[in-house]
Amino acid sequence: MRRARPGDTPRANGKPSLARRAAGEERTLTSVLDATGGAGAPAAEHGGAREQPLSRLWHITLSVSGPEEPLKEVRRGLEQLARDHPFLLTSRYANDHAEIRYWEEARDLHDAAAVALRLWGEHRSTAQLPPWEIVGLEVVDRQTYHQRVAEGYGPPPASPVGVHPF
Repeated sequence: MRRARPGDTPRANGKPSLARRAAGEERTLTSVLDATGGAGAPAAEHGGAREQPLSRLWHITLSVSGPEEPLKEVRRGLEQLARDHPFLLTSRYANDHAEIRYWEEARDLHDAAAVALRLWGEHRSTAQLPPWEIVGLEVVDRQTYHQRVAEGYGPPPASPVGVHPF
């Protein structure tokens, strides 16, 4: 993979390009869909197919469990996690388990699940979370989540938002 300075134009077939952008000139991103949902002008001009969005929203429910900890410490750790990870919707906790619900933006389910599985471990020391292990993970796309809520299945929308005891 070639690394380049900002403003450099890509090389074609390994040869340097003679065309350079003028200072301040903006370029159109061909992989980004415009407001109407169509592909950007350059992709359409060159017969490029419509590209899929680079990422989607996934609803994550992460369950953790372990030895009993003081409720005050569990709450403090989850509140710190909410400050560190601003997309947390709600956390529910007891002295030996907790459930964290949030939205994650990722390309596909595999990426969303991988990020979710790292969340607890990566924030354990900075948020001083209990030394619990992940015992459950649910990842569903936005459409599935909203369909479940509309049909009365699955967890209700996260309300009130924040950190609360079970």
